[in-house]
Amino acid sequence: MSTSYVVRFVLIMTTIVAVLLTVMFLGLKDISAKNEAVFNKKAILSAVADHLGEGVVHKDLTDEQIVDIFENKVEQIALNMSGEQLDAQGIISSGYKGGKPENIDMAKEKKKDEADRILPVYVYNTDKGKFYIFSVRGNGLWDEIWGNIALEEDLSTIAGVSFDHKGETPGLGAEIKDNPAFPKQFKGKKIYNDKGQYTSVAVVKGGAERGDIHAVDGISGATVTADGVGKMLATGLRYYEPYINQIKGSKPGIKN
Repeated sequence: MSTSYVVRFVLIMTTIVAVLLTVMFLGLKDISAKNEAVFNKKAILSAVADHLGEGVVHKDLTDEQIVDIFENKVEQIALNMSGEQLDAQGIISSGYKGGKPENIDMAKEKKKDEADRILPVYVYNTDKGKFYIFSVRGNGLWDEIWGNIALEEDLSTIAGVSFDHKGETPGLGAEIKDNPAFPKQFKGKKIYNDKGQYTSVAVVKGGAERGDIHAVDGISGATVTADGVGKMLATGLRYYEPYINQIKGSKPGIKN
């Protein structure tokens, strides 16, 4: 067998494999993007899992149901850091082809200068009122952590939260996602005090004081991750204050 024959054979096989891989990538790209979009929607709705309707269990929702809820009950808004709403072109100009708030990549935004960032807001409409869902992102022990925080119509009381992470330790930092008891603590806590001052919600090592509406218990053995959650909330929710103040101003009589 000649060397030239071997070379030609290798080149032909390499070309065939490259073509097949390209076809497979392009063919699966749309499916992958669709699945990722549904996953993100489900994560957002998990912050209002207790408010999806009587008998509705969030974890049992199909992809079609998730999309239906988003299309019919969720209003999407994009903001700049001054709290001004952006139209589709404004979102596209920030680097997102879809032009929808759900296309905003919080990991990408976190790398920008604060003044240049844009933020998504999801307003979940129910027969009993609205819930405002804000996306936040921060740092855990090993990598980034993120979450969705739902506020009631008073824009102070937390209706529910969901957290996720990239690489926290199973049984320790990963408990922010894996242990339902941790996010459950946040329900009913308030991010403003009775004087209307922003306080956020602290994650307290050793446990929050009984009755403290601005604090929750930390995670034993995962102090860095728990601190990261507290810092993520304090900073991430503050970014939304210009928008929150606008909404409160449009609703006379609203109190914290």
